[in-house]
Amino acid sequence: MKHAIPFLTLALLAGAAPALAQQAPAASPALVESYLAATFGKASPDWQARMKRDETLETCSKSRNKPSAAEAEAIVKREAARMEWPKDGVLPGNWKDGFKVANEGRGGQFSDPPGTVNGGNCYACHQMDPTELSYGTLGPSLKAYGRERKYDPDAAKAAYGKIYNSQAVAACSIMPRFGANRVLSEQQIKDLVAYLFDPDSPVNK
Repeated sequence: MKHAIPFLTLALLAGAAPALAQQAPAASPALVESYLAATFGKASPDWQARMKRDETLETCSKSRNKPSAAEAEAIVKREAARMEWPKDGVLPGNWKDGFKVANEGRGGQFSDPPGTVNGGNCYACHQMDPTELSYGTLGPSLKAYGRERKYDPDAAKAAYGKIYNSQAVAACSIMPRFGANRVLSEQQIKDLVAYLFDPDSPVNK
């Protein structure tokens, strides 16, 4: 037994194990990038080009979504310049079509067949229709969104802007830039605004 490790030593080593595990070196950014590129190696070249982060995403990634005040100001200014408002100046659209956009999660994948219409997949992050049982909580609840804002036209325009380019409203927002990145069309965004603001929409019931 003279070679046995004392119980106290074993206890100390056991307690140190989690700390030692946490000290494992992090993978280098280059290694992570190469792994991601290999993962999507079968995608078309134009789709692979989307993997390259733009300046805004690069800043948000490096700061872990906590940019400095100067970086946040630069992001909002840069993204605001990309805003495109409805050409006809009409808001909102059709709430029934907006319901379809909010519930559709397909589109935007390299495996989608040509002609696939993208959806917003809004329920993955938000509660909207209060009778809907399945919804995400990553984003705030949007039930009664228009009613609580008294169906104010300026609030509807602000909602359009947030959906079109969330980074123009809040730097490093985790909400996709649906319009700026051409995920959703102008009409789809108008219809989503209607789903949020139309008094007849189930969102406001």
